[in-house]
Amino acid sequence: MSAVIIFLFFGIAVNFVVAANSHIYSGYSVHGVQLRHRLDQIVLYNLQTDLNVDLWGHGAPEIRDAFIMLSPENRMEVLDILDSNGMKHYLHIADVAKSLKKHEADLSSWHHGRQNLEPYETYARHAEINAYMERIAIQYPNIAKLVTIGESFEGRDVKYLKISTSNFANTSKPIYFMDATMHAREWITTPTTLYSIHRLVEDLREEDKDLLEDVDWIILPVVNPDGYEFSHTENRLWRGTRSVNETTNELTNTSCVGVDPNRNFDVNFNTLGVSSNPCSQIYPGHEPFSEVETRYVRDILLEHIDRIQIYMDIHSYGSYVLYGLDNATLPANAVHQHHVGAAMGANIDTAKLPNADFYAVGNSNLMLYGTSGAASDYAHVVGVPMSYTLELPDYEYGFDMPPQYIEQVNMETWKGIAITGRLAALYYNARVRS
Repeated sequence: MSAVIIFLFFGIAVNFVVAANSHIYSGYSVHGVQLRHRLDQIVLYNLQTDLNVDLWGHGAPEIRDAFIMLSPENRMEVLDILDSNGMKHYLHIADVAKSLKKHEADLSSWHHGRQNLEPYETYARHAEINAYMERIAIQYPNIAKLVTIGESFEGRDVKYLKISTSNFANTSKPIYFMDATMHAREWITTPTTLYSIHRLVEDLREEDKDLLEDVDWIILPVVNPDGYEFSHTENRLWRGTRSVNETTNELTNTSCVGVDPNRNFDVNFNTLGVSSNPCSQIYPGHEPFSEVETRYVRDILLEHIDRIQIYMDIHSYGSYVLYGLDNATLPANAVHQHHVGAAMGANIDTAKLPNADFYAVGNSNLMLYGTSGAASDYAHVVGVPMSYTLELPDYEYGFDMPPQYIEQVNMETWKGIAITGRLAALYYNARVRS
């Protein structure tokens, strides 16, 4: 155990010695776009699929602005299209490279002089996250079991924790399955899962004992470890996996790497919100479940499908609680899904800071845009009654959330997770009795 702890602390100490190559975004800019109605959303949707525009924040008509990152090559064309459609826009970040460098400096400053940070208090590396879960499983063997489901494309162990007072043997209890960092650059999502582990195991408080007694938990902190590590060392804004498909590259005469894992699930695959360009950030892959990482999520869902009441796929950013289906059809239990989602958003809102948006809750297509192959859609279609995409807040910082905000995001998000855990037990018990 001591070796694990030593490794964990050492890992934290060196965490930000190696920085991503921010200079590759020299000259890139981020622009806010005011949305008036659904047609404006469609314009951005088309820019994303046709011109490979990187959509940072989706926005909502007359509620919150969208944000897009533009390269020096496509900036004028994109801004001209916005102007021709009467869409007001403004400069948000003049030079993304400089912004990323500042974020790196802020991270270094934050860690200077701080010793023994836990992985849920920082942007830990993948090995540190696995070491933390290993320690939890060793110290709390009666309620925590570490599972290695397999290796990523590049050979990293993909691990998750099962947390239960009965080793998952009590079938009267629902399962709450949450995962994070499906999109590599969304660093803030992983600490929320690790903090959930901390609150359920290491810091179980009297008011939360029912969450451990009445619910079993599956927590997968890093779905996409290859992309996550790549975003730390090579490209801070990398989004997808790191797989290589030689056949696709040969057919398209490209040397592209990775796919969008949240377009890779077998539900309405390759029909909405995707690009046929294998170099695009929203390329879904050549077939459903082409990615070993998405197959692991699928396998967890199918193994426990009779008892999983809630699947929570955690993303960043935007302050949304979204449910399917992404083709704009509502599930039969849409009212119940909205009830649980609204409770989550409302509980988080009670603790948010003034500079954050209130959470918006609704169907993912009607709130934002249509996509296909999404994890939350797949989970619902195969039998999970309540399946969500949670988009965490950005506190006006986009993907570069300063580490000073991690504690805040963890605390407020836990409030939402706690209420949905309690509602999961209520709905599951009602379903079992019927």
